[in-house]
Amino acid sequence: MSTNTTDDKRKVTTSRITEMKARGEKIAMLTAYDYTTAKLIDEAGIDMILVGDSASNVMAGNATTLPITLDHMIYHAQCVSNGVSRALVVCDMPFGSYQGDSLEALHSAIRIMKESRAEAVKIEGGSEVRESIERILSAGIPVMGHLGLTPQSINKFGTYAVRAKGDAEAEKLIEDARMLESIGCFAIVLEKIPAALAALVSAELHVPTIGIGAGSGCDGQVLVLHDMLGLNKGFSPKFLRRYADLGSEVNSAVGRYIDDVKNGDFPNASEQY
Repeated sequence: MSTNTTDDKRKVTTSRITEMKARGEKIAMLTAYDYTTAKLIDEAGIDMILVGDSASNVMAGNATTLPITLDHMIYHAQCVSNGVSRALVVCDMPFGSYQGDSLEALHSAIRIMKESRAEAVKIEGGSEVRESIERILSAGIPVMGHLGLTPQSINKFGTYAVRAKGDAEAEKLIEDARMLESIGCFAIVLEKIPAALAALVSAELHVPTIGIGAGSGCDGQVLVLHDMLGLNKGFSPKFLRRYADLGSEVNSAVGRYIDDVKNGDFPNASEQY
């Protein structure tokens, strides 16, 4: 059972996320891709829900996030929005929907907001996508940045190893973080970078940072729901803490169901009309 004692049932907004950082309150974020799990974690008191392009891996079984389309993301965000009443819903903009063409980026973001009812979008990258972010922001659409390990660039990096360990890449990350704040991003995800660097960036910025594999110095944390619940046992990075073993629970429950059906024990007299 959660030890979260907040009685604040007000809708979480981008301004309230900023206020949380200002008063030193940590921000809790998880992914969701469907109505049922979104409703469950919203009722548990989560602050933000990310409709992540990790749906490409978790829901579709792809090796990377690249195959998921804008239509796919809108569908998942629709499902999540239908289940949420309090949390702030942020939708990832998928690969190919914003890079290189700021007008296409704007059209993609507008589609997400209009069709899915998500309340913000998330974009990977720094200076190279500045024009796209600025154009989206000019339409009044909140943007969450994403620096460090950016999974949509996996073919460029060639590995999911920790980023910004060298001085040059670390300095670029700091500059990009400053830029994202200056142009109006309401928050920035920092993924898989050294904890000391993430703490430095978090202390300098006025907007909150959300870490994944970036240490405790970030203003909040995000995990993939299926990973932290133990539904995906094939993924065990150092930064992941499992809060349940639902994979084993599901396996056991299905096994018992199969046995009961095979043995004629289900349904029993009280389970039929």
